[in-house]
Amino acid sequence: MKKPLLILSIIVVLLIIGFFSFKRYTKSSSPAAVAEFHQKGIDVEVNYSRPSKKKRFIFGREQDNALVPYGKVWRTGANEATTIKFGEGIVFAGKPVKAGTYSIWTIPGQSEWTVILNNEIGQWGTNYNDGQDFLKANVPIRINRKVEELFKIYFEEQPSGVNMILSWDQTEAIIPIKLQ
Repeated sequence: MKKPLLILSIIVVLLIIGFFSFKRYTKSSSPAAVAEFHQKGIDVEVNYSRPSKKKRFIFGREQDNALVPYGKVWRTGANEATTIKFGEGIVFAGKPVKAGTYSIWTIPGQSEWTVILNNEIGQWGTNYNDGQDFLKANVPIRINRKVEELFKIYFEEQPSGVNMILSWDQTEAIIPIKLQ
């Protein structure tokens, strides 16, 4: 009776060690980052991980082996699902959003992206539940001449608010944010 319990205990310990080692490895490959904007009465904080290009083909058709295929939901970063927190009610991609924390997902396209705010937070980035979607909106993209090696989220001030920019490789999705 003691031998099976000992074997089970060893297996559990090895699984726990393996889980934390894998998590540390993925965090080193895709470091955690925070993008914030706190001006003009707008308070936004985004927590995400920054995957690397590593000479890979990032956005494109699935049949061309793109890492992030057009028309498929993407976690918008790496590791855990990216979260976005609004300190007050705002207009996000043209639609009203209450203060709170949401996970953010995207569906990249050739000429525009769909941005999704989802009520579920805390999940691994591959566990998308469309039943929890709060908002979906199409946003424009632009081509950046410079290649962005690490995925990056940053903000560009605008006269009526701010644009949140999702930038990786040579693609930038532009999400307008303003006060309600």
